[in-house]
Amino acid sequence: MLSRTVARHLPLRRAIDRGFFRSVNDGALPYIAVTTSRCRYKSSASTLASEASSSTVASASSSAATSSKKGALPYLPRPLGVQEPPTTLRKSWRDDAMALMDQDVRLARRKHIVKEATKGYYSDLNAIRTHGGKTWIAPQTLVREDHALYFPDISGTTLLDKNIAHTTDICKGKVSVVAMLSTAISEEHIDSFVRETNEEFLSNPHYRFVQINLQENIAKAFLVSLYVSSLRRKIPEELHSTYLMSKQNMEYAREPLGMNNKHIGFVYLLDQNLRVRWAGGGLATAEESASLRTCAKVLLDRMGKSGS
Repeated sequence: MLSRTVARHLPLRRAIDRGFFRSVNDGALPYIAVTTSRCRYKSSASTLASEASSSTVASASSSAATSSKKGALPYLPRPLGVQEPPTTLRKSWRDDAMALMDQDVRLARRKHIVKEATKGYYSDLNAIRTHGGKTWIAPQTLVREDHALYFPDISGTTLLDKNIAHTTDICKGKVSVVAMLSTAISEEHIDSFVRETNEEFLSNPHYRFVQINLQENIAKAFLVSLYVSSLRRKIPEELHSTYLMSKQNMEYAREPLGMNNKHIGFVYLLDQNLRVRWAGGGLATAEESASLRTCAKVLLDRMGKSGS
């Protein structure tokens, strides 16, 4: 009778702790059983809360350690460039149609479209807040020739005479440093990379320094064309023939060239066969600038020994 009376006065506890009641064998002490079970439940809850707190702290510490590791930029993870050797001949509509019939080409373009569609409009600007937009560090050595890919042909008008010129014609048979710029800040990036290299090798007949002012936006390209005279005064006269103003669509060439941010400058070191042997982007560190000079010297020395 006592147990029924107590149980009748604890409807909420019986409903809440029904599972604990079933595990109790002594029916004469239901209240004690409930109390003990609830104490154990509270103890278990405290233990779980403590473990969860410890787990959270450990997870936070682990995340902090991972973040600190992620803070250091990696070296260039892959060779940059395209598979096919560059040519000044433009593809016909028949070539484009044949390319669209290639399953690999269609999948690559579909992947590119999806990536661009999910990319925010200001993502490039926001990325500049972290490492100035840099996502990798330039390598300290040359990319092996048998692994190196080709630099695509880019055309544009020169500062010298406004005629159309191609990077394939300018760089073929030379050791070339090709600079891709599109903004004022990218000019500073380029200068931080090439200053020492140009000072040492610009007088070498086997060396070329090519600057490509790339403006894919029609409005921006028009504005740049209004300041051609000021560009001529700013750029040394001996570099007018290798300074190109280009409106070429680089949508499908940016990813192969590692140009993942439109606002920063990129530099590529090409050998005499137009293969990308070294690359850098953003504001150069002292080590990256020295690395470009060293790698350019290695290629020039090899050309000298081969009698090219």
